[in-house]
Amino acid sequence: MFILNSHQISAADKATITTNNISSIDLMEHAAKQCFNWLHTQLQGENIKIHIFCGIGNNGGDGLVIARYLYKNGYDVDCYIVNFSEKRTKEFLINYDRLKELGKWPIIINDEHNFPEISSKDIIIDAIFGNGLTRPPENFTKKLINHINNTNAFTLAIDLPSGLPSDVAILDKNAVLKATHTLTFQTPKLAFLLPDNSNFINTWEVIDIGLDLNFINNLKPNLHYILKNDILQLYKPRTKWSHKGSFGHSLIIGGSFGKIGAATLSTKAALKIGSGLVTSYIPKCGYPILQIAVPEAMVEVDNDIALEYFNFKTKATVIAVGPGIGTLDKTAIGFEKFIKTNKVPLVIDADALNLLSQNKTLLNYLPKNTVLTPHPKELERLIGPWKNDFEKLEKISVFSKKFGLIIVLKGAHTVIVNNATMYFNSTGNPALATAGSGDVLTGIITGLIAQKYEPINAAILGVYLHGKTADIAISKTGYETFTASSILKFLPNALLDLFYKNEPIEESKENES
Repeated sequence: MFILNSHQISAADKATITTNNISSIDLMEHAAKQCFNWLHTQLQGENIKIHIFCGIGNNGGDGLVIARYLYKNGYDVDCYIVNFSEKRTKEFLINYDRLKELGKWPIIINDEHNFPEISSKDIIIDAIFGNGLTRPPENFTKKLINHINNTNAFTLAIDLPSGLPSDVAILDKNAVLKATHTLTFQTPKLAFLLPDNSNFINTWEVIDIGLDLNFINNLKPNLHYILKNDILQLYKPRTKWSHKGSFGHSLIIGGSFGKIGAATLSTKAALKIGSGLVTSYIPKCGYPILQIAVPEAMVEVDNDIALEYFNFKTKATVIAVGPGIGTLDKTAIGFEKFIKTNKVPLVIDADALNLLSQNKTLLNYLPKNTVLTPHPKELERLIGPWKNDFEKLEKISVFSKKFGLIIVLKGAHTVIVNNATMYFNSTGNPALATAGSGDVLTGIITGLIAQKYEPINAAILGVYLHGKTADIAISKTGYETFTASSILKFLPNALLDLFYKNEPIEESKENES
């Protein structure tokens, strides 16, 4: 699914009106009725007080349509016009008149003395500002947003929480509505996916309002929100005549004294996702651990308690390096030598990222489309600090393009960056915030590249499946008892889920070992 910016959404609106020969007022009616239908399905006529706050633009027009349908269906509604300007859009005025024709006159809010009392048990619908906002709310409108935020009532935002810009950083965080749930039109907004905005976006969903899909596709947006249908297009089915040699050989370079578990998890993950062969290159101290923990894997060893020589013999299809290796001087020297001579596709994680940040000249030696999987702090060491999430994404894009790298920035909505193109993941939950989760992701991506997935597709598919394991497991494990080994346990379920429509996926019956 594409993520459109405010200008693209506006252009798609106009194209839809022209192509489908419909009026803007009819398009607004359709979109707002979809929002009413969603709310009506949740409430089923329940006797609960609803406050609708409407601006004087098209977002306010949406609110007026919703108010009209709520009135017609017998709901207890108070509708307010937030009169922050003398300008009104044509669509707003038409729907204002339609509401008055029902005998329902909205309450005009001209200043803070007109603010209504709202119980925490009421429902608030926010239709003050939408996609066209270009500056932070001011004066009494800002005070109204704070008044709403202080009610603790359920707040439903239409398209965007008021005061939240979709494509740029927030200038005044005290002038943004904190939405409990948001119904957004046609596509997700980039603002919904960024950590900086976590206080203002809770849950959200997309309402399909029927914008012209051919026009949207021709825009060729470079932002994507990855859903199951996108993943199915990437998946490579196996043929009858396949054998283990058909699915590549993954080499996992990792581990140090006390951190052999990281290499073990990555090795297990590469095997579990289907790499035909997997070898783990580790310090000698980890040899018995890994041979016992992963009998399917082969093992080569380096020095006693840390990697130093990087003199493995395995002829690998793809190499992952970093989980648990540490940053000792002798490891850094061996790592530099390895990077300068290696020509095999790479996945780089954990301490290998830190070694890169300490010696950034090595970035010039990485094979094209090397996959880096940093968490935010590791990323900062590589690209430097940023002022906000939008600047962060811009810096990642520049970094990716400069060195020909694929960056997997781990987070609530993990984003995969390839030059200017970005893929935001839709799966996962806080259960994944656990030790070793990233090591498993590294192994999954590595194992997919071994199977001849293009690195960008391996990153997208791997991140999606990694997150899906937590979505499937959560009803059985809760957040707290989910571990990195749980990802391995539920990985078969995540794969099978790709081929089911609405059928529940049962928990894998194998044990976590």
